[in-house]
Amino acid sequence: MRLIRRSRPLHGWLTVLMLAVFTLTAAGCGNEQQAAGEAGAPPQGDLTLVVGAYSVVKDAMGEILPRFAEKWKADTGQTIVFQQSYEASGTQARAIAGGFEADVTLLAMEGDVGKLVKAGLVEKDWKQRGGEAGMVTRSVVALGTRVGNPKGIHDFADLAKPGVKVLYPNPKTSGGAQWDINAIYGAGLKRSEQQEGTKDPTVAKAFLESIHRNVESLDKSGRASMAAFEYGVGDVIVTYENELLARIAEGVKYEVIIPQNTMLIENPSAVVDKYADKHGTRAAADALVDYLTTPQAQEIFAKFGFRPVNQQVYAEHESQYPVPAGLFDISYLGGWEEVRTTLYSKRGIWYQVLAGI
Repeated sequence: MRLIRRSRPLHGWLTVLMLAVFTLTAAGCGNEQQAAGEAGAPPQGDLTLVVGAYSVVKDAMGEILPRFAEKWKADTGQTIVFQQSYEASGTQARAIAGGFEADVTLLAMEGDVGKLVKAGLVEKDWKQRGGEAGMVTRSVVALGTRVGNPKGIHDFADLAKPGVKVLYPNPKTSGGAQWDINAIYGAGLKRSEQQEGTKDPTVAKAFLESIHRNVESLDKSGRASMAAFEYGVGDVIVTYENELLARIAEGVKYEVIIPQNTMLIENPSAVVDKYADKHGTRAAADALVDYLTTPQAQEIFAKFGFRPVNQQVYAEHESQYPVPAGLFDISYLGGWEEVRTTLYSKRGIWYQVLAGI
């Protein structure tokens, strides 16, 4: 297609050239803005804070951030606005490590923050600088079924029954999926302890395999799995308890099953030190991470089904959160470094399950 006729005067050529440069520049800015999770022109204000988080906290943060902005305005007189991006936790961590300049991050698991530490973006002492040892929410791995629980699901073992269609996301992209896989594998270890008196990884692997054979699909994120389940895919979903409670509060009909042996989920937040210092947003970033554990923010997290880390708020809602007899945390599996090696390395148990070996 010919954009310029030969008979156009010189000033016409210059006008078209300037328009072309402007168009390319605007397109590039639009791409950068989209990478930060926003579309259109950059937000205006005295201070812009970039938040890169995992998808499950999106609704809660939609209420928390405006309240933090009000508090910041009252305390400092400064208007604060936000650029926000919500992705599967592993995807978000890789994006930040790859150059998405988030000032603050909320991720599904400590290991994803660890990736940012290794990338030189977050200081090693991040767990001492905010939250409850770096954590801002808790949950447990739970099972959600159709109303009336037509398949008779009562524990993880029931997911291996013939004809039961199971949903959980892909642990390569989703931190929530790693919690799910960890919980099933840990429940297998608990079974071996009960049957044999000792943890047996062979029994735990076989238990995970028996359930994975019934998995319908591996979605990108916990939110994607939930959307698929609500669309009608599968009989049971393995997910965060808070995801199910939040949807029930909105009127969706679910049965929530807390397995006897399941895993405590702990979700971190951290300042991305390198980017916050680069942008001059350190004070606001620190303040936001601190705000996430205040009673005001924790009440909002509780509204969306999370188990508060703030002890005062947790005590007020404790009756809503059953504690199963066999609840365990990441230390039962040896900690995150051990889990990454045992389950998710190139020759780890999870990949053996996927490969059928």
